[in-house]
Amino acid sequence: MVDLDFVMETITTFVVTVYYIIEGMVKAVLPTKYLPKKNIAKEKVLVTGAGSGIGRALAIHLAKLDCELILWDINEKGNEETAEEIKKFDGVVHTYTVDLSRKDEIYSTADKVKREVGDVNILVNNAGIVTGKRFLQCPDGLIEKSMSVNVMAHFWTTKAFLPSMLEKNHGHIVSIASSAGLVGVNGLADYCASKFGAVGFMEALMLETKGKHKAVDFTVVCPYFINTGLFDGVVTRFPSILPILETGYVVEKIVDAILTSQEALYIPRVIYILMAIKGLLPVKAGLLLQRFFGTTTAMDEFKGRPVKLD
Repeated sequence: MVDLDFVMETITTFVVTVYYIIEGMVKAVLPTKYLPKKNIAKEKVLVTGAGSGIGRALAIHLAKLDCELILWDINEKGNEETAEEIKKFDGVVHTYTVDLSRKDEIYSTADKVKREVGDVNILVNNAGIVTGKRFLQCPDGLIEKSMSVNVMAHFWTTKAFLPSMLEKNHGHIVSIASSAGLVGVNGLADYCASKFGAVGFMEALMLETKGKHKAVDFTVVCPYFINTGLFDGVVTRFPSILPILETGYVVEKIVDAILTSQEALYIPRVIYILMAIKGLLPVKAGLLLQRFFGTTTAMDEFKGRPVKLD
């Protein structure tokens, strides 16, 4: 006997899948200015790692959109400098010094934010560290710290702020992951593992929540290397295809992704194509392609920023 419910589910899944494919192709072709955008003015936005780099630039950009900023960073001086930049144009900003490798500190600071500022509407998990050492040369403590800051902190901040978003059916979680969360890179075993974890975490969250809470959005951002100092010394074999990205450009793309509720943002766009090809290839062929594009040599001259253990 034919299971009519299963047949209808199959047909519906096929039709909606085709619709989403067409929708995705249209969004990929259309300039962002033609896409519908949500209004985030007056939203309370928490940015981790706001004391420098992408975090600072993103916080300033969002403040200029009339958001109320909540800045988290272990670097108190850098965090306050970001706040001063926001105050120059009368932006509303709050600063908190937080060690994102410490779960208890994240939870206690989150409680403080809720008491002093209120519920967070947009959470940007941006803070990250790079040890830049090959796996067998990387001390255990640094590996643990990479995992704590780059992915476990996402668990704890999300656990702290997502419930109120779900209750109100309003909010947005943004994870600044990396293209190194999509492919392996020599000298980045711990970093890749943490960013793969961040990407998987966001995908699982979408599956868990989007059915019942359609107005709570999730965006995972996977950029190539960015010129912020975090990856100082890194090289790209094909700069015309995979350039070292400038901060301003990346921030503009992230803000556009937030405003248009884009689920996944890969920068530059060629990464979408490369990932599609990788998914179709046998593992050995995929690894060969990665080597061709420089994943074995990109970190050879890496300097970056020193990472200290407590």
